[in-house]
Amino acid sequence: MRTTFTLDDDVAAEVERLRREQGIGLSEAVNRLIRAGLAAPKKQVVYRHRGVDLGLKVDVTDIASVLEILDES
Repeated sequence: MRTTFTLDDDVAAEVERLRREQGIGLSEAVNRLIRAGLAAPKKQVVYRHRGVDLGLKVDVTDIASVLEILDES
């Protein structure tokens, strides 16, 4: 596929470095870098909820009581 796109300066420098080091053409260098990026392991973000004891206990099964406590605030 033939297409036109603009490379940021840092990406263009990396493409040029790869071309010089490996003696390959522009398209091959870009393809190798893209494939390397696609093959890179994905970082998984683990969300951990931290609870804090506020000293208030609310029975959430009784919605009327919860609303009453909220109204008092």
